[in-house]
Amino acid sequence: MTGIICAMQIEADGIIALTENTATSTYAGLKFTTGTLHGKDIVIVVCGVGKVNAAMCTLALIVKYEPDFIINSGVAGSLSKLVSIGDIVVAAKSVEHDMNLTALGDSQGEVTFRDQKIMYFECDKKISAELAEVCSKIPSTNVKTGIIASGDIFVSDRKKRLHIAKKFNALACEMEGAAIGHVCFCCNVPYGIIRAISDDLDENKGMDFVKFCELASQKTVAAINEFFKLY
Repeated sequence: MTGIICAMQIEADGIIALTENTATSTYAGLKFTTGTLHGKDIVIVVCGVGKVNAAMCTLALIVKYEPDFIINSGVAGSLSKLVSIGDIVVAAKSVEHDMNLTALGDSQGEVTFRDQKIMYFECDKKISAELAEVCSKIPSTNVKTGIIASGDIFVSDRKKRLHIAKKFNALACEMEGAAIGHVCFCCNVPYGIIRAISDDLDENKGMDFVKFCELASQKTVAAINEFFKLY
């Protein structure tokens, strides 16, 4: 079974609409929809916005459904002129850009575990490659693979976006992916992230996000659909 985590209902509705034999259940306050997509068993859940919601949802999904791997699908803001509205970024790895223990000598973004420190949570290479392959077939869509940065803030200020881009060499920012990667790392579950750009580097006001969120979500739904045809 494959787990699919979305931050918002609009991101999940399109996938659920394509899913057959659906059934729903509630666990840890979350609504899980199971079914089949092109004959593959999947479970879809909306985690809510932010890293804590995403982490809690990921652990609940792993405990209840024991997925073979997890895909985080949704939208993101551009950190680079290489990607703009309607383009897609497939993560090679993710980073928590707001994790900051620099006062104690750590690097910004570095997460401290009992026996190690990690800054980047690596995505599964096979999953990322297959996501990039199917995305490249979507008409009029520029696809890039790179680093996605996550934090508990909607970053609308251009200078702050450029700072995150420079600090982590990231292409896009959002609020959940690295938290999902964090939990998947701890639980030894492969994961991937696909994000359609809903607001670009120069036109990144909140209204741009609202205006283009539906368009961006349509791209991710198409990509997920094609992924399960290939997988």
